[in-house]
Amino acid sequence: MEIVDIVPPMLKNNVIVTTVDSLFKWAHGNSIWPLSSGLACCAIEMMSAAGGRFDIARFGYEVFRPCPRQADLLIVAGTLTWKMTPPLIRLYEEMAEPKYVIAMGNCTIAGGPFADSYSVVPGIDEILPVDVYIPGCPPRPEALINGMLKLKEKIMHPEHVEKAREVLLQQKLAKMDRIKEMGGAGK
Repeated sequence: MEIVDIVPPMLKNNVIVTTVDSLFKWAHGNSIWPLSSGLACCAIEMMSAAGGRFDIARFGYEVFRPCPRQADLLIVAGTLTWKMTPPLIRLYEEMAEPKYVIAMGNCTIAGGPFADSYSVVPGIDEILPVDVYIPGCPPRPEALINGMLKLKEKIMHPEHVEKAREVLLQQKLAKMDRIKEMGGAGK
């Protein structure tokens, strides 16, 4: 017997039955608070996403927090240099749990046109765990909104994320097995 069956028939259209966990996931997925920080030109696109034309407020993400202790999303927008890495890590460590990271722009994801430079980090995933990647140079505000919606999907349905990770792991293991069968990668 389900809990839904206990609800009287005249109240079925007025009562929602759910778990506390799914209620918290719904609330958290609809109220992500990003940290207002930007490193380079991608930050301009991030700021315009919060403006009236694109209006991320309709999704519940408009509260860009000035303090990392009040934020749960770090959007790394722009070129990350090795000199800026320690302050960025400090911001990440001061954020509230659970915390998420969005890598916005080609420079953040893989160094962009500056990838061969000695001072540029060749990818933020070497420094911090990244939840969503948004490619582009610079990515449009619509892409940021789409990335935030992908993050919302990950928050509300973590079982899909685990399933995708298992599939990727199986693919990597299968690829490693094929390489071993061929006698190594160099042959």
